Amino acid sequence: MAALGIDRESGRWPVAADGTPATLIAALARNAAEFGDRVAFRERRYGIWQEQNWREVFDEIAAMAAGLEEAGLVAGAAMTVIGDNRPRLYYAMLAANMLRAFPSPVFPDVPLEELIAATLHGTPPVGVAEDQEQVDKLLELRAATGRVATILYDDERGLDSYDLPGLMSLDTLVAKGRERLAREPELRDRFVQAPQADDISVLLHSSGTTGLPKGIPLRHRNVTGGLLNAGRSGYFHQHEELYAYLPTAWVGDFVFTLGAGMMMAATINIPERQETVMRDLREVSPTFYLAAPRAWDQMLTRVQVGMKNSTPFKRWLFETTMERAVAFERKRLAGGTLTLKEKLLDAVGDVLVYAPLRDHLGLGRAERAFTGGEALGEDTFLFFRALGIKLKQFYGQTETCALTAAQTEGQVKLHTVGRPMEGSEIRIDESGEILVRSTSVVDGYYDDPDSSAKALVDGWLHTGDAGRIDEDGQLVVLGRVSEVVRTASGERYIPNFIENRLKFSPYIRNVAVIGAGCDQLTAIICIDFDAVGHWAEERGISYTSYAELSQGTEVQGLIGQVVRHVNGTQPDGLRIRRFVNLHKDFDADDGEITRTRKLRRNTIETTYASLIAALYGGLEESVFEAIITYENGEHGVIRRTLRISEVVA
Repeated sequence: MAALGIDRESGRWPVAADGTPATLIAALARNAAEFGDRVAFRERRYGIWQEQNWREVFDEIAAMAAGLEEAGLVAGAAMTVIGDNRPRLYYAMLAANMLRAFPSPVFPDVPLEELIAATLHGTPPVGVAEDQEQVDKLLELRAATGRVATILYDDERGLDSYDLPGLMSLDTLVAKGRERLAREPELRDRFVQAPQADDISVLLHSSGTTGLPKGIPLRHRNVTGGLLNAGRSGYFHQHEELYAYLPTAWVGDFVFTLGAGMMMAATINIPERQETVMRDLREVSPTFYLAAPRAWDQMLTRVQVGMKNSTPFKRWLFETTMERAVAFERKRLAGGTLTLKEKLLDAVGDVLVYAPLRDHLGLGRAERAFTGGEALGEDTFLFFRALGIKLKQFYGQTETCALTAAQTEGQVKLHTVGRPMEGSEIRIDESGEILVRSTSVVDGYYDDPDSSAKALVDGWLHTGDAGRIDEDGQLVVLGRVSEVVRTASGERYIPNFIENRLKFSPYIRNVAVIGAGCDQLTAIICIDFDAVGHWAEERGISYTSYAELSQGTEVQGLIGQVVRHVNGTQPDGLRIRRFVNLHKDFDADDGEITRTRKLRRNTIETTYASLIAALYGGLEESVFEAIITYENGEHGVIRRTLRISEVVA
């Protein structure tokens, strides 16, 4: 204990009433003391996995905190963090917590105007960047606003010639911090004891689908309490192997990676770079794995494409075995029991197909696998469960630390997100809105009392989501309450509900359903370039670009089939009658979607107003024009002729 500088007499670390760590820093100190030799972080660097144990990580974070304090970071201040998943960016977040300050991570691809908006909350005096690209963004921010007087960076490449005030490498900061700790060893105790459960652990931001993002402060008690309840419910186990690849600005990464890493003394594995995520996943084989629905869809598409390119025998074996496996999984989910013959066939399938494929995907050890954020297609969900990966759906928002409801094994239903987690309560109000009350619900929005008062009433968070509780007490999420609209005939519908059904197809990446106040529904569809491209190549259909592929007659027919299938599940008045394949995907840089890929409907309806008019005007095609900005700042105009398709029942 002496090596850690933690005083037994004054209490080794702050604890909650039940004796568990009261803060993420308390959990870090506990891990260093009790599991000091276990691997805390493992990063692939230059092709080699580098490891640091909990004792080493604690020591480096304490040194970083000592350096940050000298650099001007004080209690209650925000610290901007920008970059991909890197150990030292996570260390910096925890070092800020040691000073009772808080990190505010932003998406690494954020443009300047969004970076300015994201740093309005807390006016950060310090910024931490991964590399030269992100340093340049923080320098632009400083020039425009005066924020981030001190800029720290992890990767030094390309920065040798930067001779600017307040610019320092994390190596230098840590070295200074170590020197200070040598002079003032009592700092370690202060860094562990000072943080309080009510302190902000991280400042995240809402998606900003209808305006500027709101700051959402997660306090230590929200994160620690929510994760402990999740652990008691069986969603996490101690010493998990985690995989850190999700955006650091997303609540899922902070809670399910950094937070869970601290509270569960888990090992956090970090890929070499975003381009090697799938390769490195195979080497890590985590025990807990979380991915958005689109990532699961893409994984399934890669498997299907790979099998179509394999030998005839392997293809036959895969298709025959998986068709049977999916049927077995449907039977299990319906409460049935496999016969002895079916169990034997399933066991043979596991040896020949399921287990090798799980290992190939990097999910051979994934005892707990989850998806959330939006609905996952039934075919994708069943495929992975049939493969032996016990995939489950969960539900939550940033305001609840993403810890609200989740499915449990033995009670999995296809179209629900499970029951409330331990410590959470859910009810549906008279308008159909989902309300949540739990230890993980935030106290309000940062410096925004009006929004806080609207969202939190008598301790209940108004989620803004529409839903219902089914006969088994499981939550069914329908979509956003604010998006409930009516057609001209008065029929109510939620566009997102229909959009998700369309996106269950691997051929559709994004879609906006239009129809408020109109006599019929229409859709603007963005094809999935990889999936549709492979489909076209199999059929000898040539193309040179996304735009050309999307407008092809055969592709129009393919997407028409998908739309007709979804129409078959909808009432007559809520069926899509016409659609257009856009010449590109919706883009966050164009303001059409958020960084978490949620639609900005107002922007889409404004940008594509002429296209929407053509959809309702009976035209067979529309010439779309848009002003584009090149990297050198100059502007140009693009013109695309887009085909409009009728959907024949």
